[in-house]
Amino acid sequence: MVHTIDATDRTLGRVASEAAHALLGKRSAHFVKNQALPVQVIIENASKLHLPKKRQEGKVYTHYTGYPGGLREVRMDALIAKKGIEEVVRKTVDGMIPRNKLRAPRMKNLTIKV
Repeated sequence: MVHTIDATDRTLGRVASEAAHALLGKRSAHFVKNQALPVQVIIENASKLHLPKKRQEGKVYTHYTGYPGGLREVRMDALIAKKGIEEVVRKTVDGMIPRNKLRAPRMKNLTIKV
């Protein structure tokens, strides 16, 4: 089953929420909570997302390396410049998927096209 989402002039959260809902399999009649269904989600026109300048400069992604003083921060605009808008969309959808064994197989079914 393939779900295609057009991101043209839509906000990041709305697109990511719709993609996460489909990846979980909740749009399918065969929904099972303990299995990753073979649902492909394709997000098209990711470069045409509505991202205000204030959001790009204000949103900060953080992660901790595990070492003392290892808190790393990167702003959204720097992440877009370095890895592209696909990484921002992927991180947003990834944050909406439950943290369990099925997270990685579900995220493999996500395709983002610029």
